Amino acid sequence: MIMRAKNCWFRFRDALTISALLLGLPAVSLAQETDRFQLLTTVLQARGNIGVDPLLAGPSSLTAAQKAAGGASSEQLSQANAQSEPQPPCGNESVPPYPGLDDSATVKSWSKSDLGQDWKPPTCTGWAAVGFTRLITIVARFRSSSDARDLLRHIGAISELTGTRYWSTTHKRWQTLIVNAHALTALQSGQRRKDFAPDEMNQGTVLYFEQVDNLSGKGIYRMKIAEASANRIVFDIENVSTMRYLFIPILHPGEMQSTYFLDRESDDVWRFYSLVRTGKDANRLIAGNESSAINRAVAFYRYLVGIPTASEPPAAR
Repeated sequence: MIMRAKNCWFRFRDALTISALLLGLPAVSLAQETDRFQLLTTVLQARGNIGVDPLLAGPSSLTAAQKAAGGASSEQLSQANAQSEPQPPCGNESVPPYPGLDDSATVKSWSKSDLGQDWKPPTCTGWAAVGFTRLITIVARFRSSSDARDLLRHIGAISELTGTRYWSTTHKRWQTLIVNAHALTALQSGQRRKDFAPDEMNQGTVLYFEQVDNLSGKGIYRMKIAEASANRIVFDIENVSTMRYLFIPILHPGEMQSTYFLDRESDDVWRFYSLVRTGKDANRLIAGNESSAINRAVAFYRYLVGIPTASEPPAAR
């Protein structure tokens, strides 16, 4: 009975951390706030690792960086203070900035102490609500000979997300995140259909899909193509169904959002920027688990840029 209760607790805890949004949206869990994530700092330059910029990682990481480097300069500290909030590539320099082409992606989990209780999203996200429970950015540059049409085909291939894996910080092993996923004909009818084709993914198009994750079950999501040109793709996703666990609503429609920016830099280099948010009105019974949120967001980043999602090492242990 003790083992059964323990297993039930782990299932309950992991279920609340599971990402209900395909594309690696950050999930939430009953983990204590002291369960802070630890990002691996090993940079293999071989795709799949997630680095953290010490000047963007908050006070604790900055202190660690100062110790390692013998102290940060006043110029570095000034730069860190100037880069005080996330900024997607919408006519301004991105924050965090894009890393070098051969460097690992940069991830940051932003806190309310960074941005305040009523942080206002950048206008180009299209998000109206203020604040957040969890907010994560991933910024990268990656090599790819794919053109915009190829990338749209990849984004629209909802069924290919089935089998996406992530590192479970509860069970300390790789697990399947997305058990099943498929496109829908429309929100109301909910009929299953084949994957979305590039010709259907024009600017302003709204598409719907359904995803089943490994613990919290089925959810319906909206994907809007905000921009689609030869050199730039912008799309956003949010849940349109209420997410429940054991019949308890934990996330209402629109409380899990993500937006993605893909910009061509050259013939074989693209830039990636993602901003992923759990709304501030998410169920108060659940606390943010940064490790879980990061690993789920990274799972989609890896899927999108062609990195095996279960590549070692995971972004966060």
